[in-house]
Amino acid sequence: MRALVSVSDKTGLVPFVKGLEALGWQIIATGGTQKLLEKEGVRTIGISEVTGFPEILDGRVKTLHPKVHGGILARRDVPAHMQTLAEQGIETIDLVCVNLYPFRQTIAKEGVTLEEAIENIDIGGPSMVRSAAKNWRDVSIVCDPADYDTVLSEIREHGNTSPETRLKLSAKAYTHTAEYDSCIATYMREKAGLPGKLFLEFDFKQALRYGENPHQSAAFYSEAEPVPFSLAFAKQIQGKELSYNNIQDANAALNVLRDFDEPFCLALKHMNPCGAAVGATIEEAWKAAYEADTVSIYGGIVGVNRELTAEVALGMKPIFLEIVIAPSYTPEALEILSAKKNLRVLQVDMTRTGAPVPQYVGVAGGLLVQQQDTQIEEIEPDMCVTEAKPTADMMRDLEFGWKIVKHVKSNAIAVVRDGHTIGIGAGQTNRVGSARIALEEAKAAGFTSGMILASDGFLPFDDTVALAADYGVSAIVQPGGSIRDADAIAKANELGIVMLFTGVRHFKH
Repeated sequence: MRALVSVSDKTGLVPFVKGLEALGWQIIATGGTQKLLEKEGVRTIGISEVTGFPEILDGRVKTLHPKVHGGILARRDVPAHMQTLAEQGIETIDLVCVNLYPFRQTIAKEGVTLEEAIENIDIGGPSMVRSAAKNWRDVSIVCDPADYDTVLSEIREHGNTSPETRLKLSAKAYTHTAEYDSCIATYMREKAGLPGKLFLEFDFKQALRYGENPHQSAAFYSEAEPVPFSLAFAKQIQGKELSYNNIQDANAALNVLRDFDEPFCLALKHMNPCGAAVGATIEEAWKAAYEADTVSIYGGIVGVNRELTAEVALGMKPIFLEIVIAPSYTPEALEILSAKKNLRVLQVDMTRTGAPVPQYVGVAGGLLVQQQDTQIEEIEPDMCVTEAKPTADMMRDLEFGWKIVKHVKSNAIAVVRDGHTIGIGAGQTNRVGSARIALEEAKAAGFTSGMILASDGFLPFDDTVALAADYGVSAIVQPGGSIRDADAIAKANELGIVMLFTGVRHFKH
């Protein structure tokens, strides 16, 4: 039996090959792989000894030869194939251990040139992988070091791998080359200025019991490399398995948490904030966020952007919550939360990178792709368009409300005061309807003056301004941009309300 070994990733290679050699296998190797194996005491046959032809063109051509691919591709159950091998002096190759040049790692390096990238496009490797994968009934193709132990164990026990294992290895090999080629294609198309193709690569993470509803099947996939503010790479410390709706909600919570630098706490339900607050400490922020809506938080999610302490955990203990999210937890906090066995406790990397975040949304027969709305506007006094001007306290609440309303489903209205939400109006078919819901919540909580109203889109009529004044709103922040902006400004001036235009819309559908 003969194995051909030519790898870029040499993790675990030496014990694997030594195991094959101990079982009587001959080892064919190329270039750097042969040097490593010979240094470790493994006897190898150089690829040039097999082909009768030297490696040429700086190693670009070494395995593209009939004595290599004939030995891999020949079907052992077809007499004509075996006769051809005998006539041509070709020996069979029964195992191919190949993984490919590190193209993805190369192009990830800062300042990499096109020429450097090109030299890390593997040619012979994918050819051998595909040949071995095609002839899986007779040949084992091993491209993942994680499979070394399984393959060696089966060969040791049965003399060869099982057909079932070879089929799985074949499928993994084609996945390996598909990911490799899609990475190259994406890079080269970008360099060539060619639009029109989108290659996505996600790894299966887990099956979900069901989707949004029990009759819908669902699964969770993750990107290959970890990213911050991601549920796919969260550490679940305790609690039940995450559901489809849990993941959607927790992802929405993380999108809000990303926007805040100061101590911040968020309560979220059905992908909408229901209570949010900043504070001098995370304890203050938690208390204010909870008190913002003690009803809607039931069965919801709470996220904080600071280490979660025992004091916060004690406050959460009597409340039914689905998920708690934090960048870290004190040991005392974890002990308190551990009493709630079903509570999902997640630790999430909240490092800010500033890198663009792609967002994918499936539609029937297609896919919508956009950059996630991570933009944050500084709320400045010169955004004011009314005769009345904002105070310093107003400015803090205007900025806070503007950050929150961005994450509420359109039509969105957020009413805030003193750094916390007091009313949220989400997803109504008209903006004045959302405003009424938010303002009624604020009124029910006992707020009748000094409030700030934030709107994710412009106010197309002056009715929302008039309604806000009736409930005690002192200032409004909105994008502006309506053909009736003058009407809204005039109404605000008439009623003595401060109004700021940000010039940026934050719809969330």
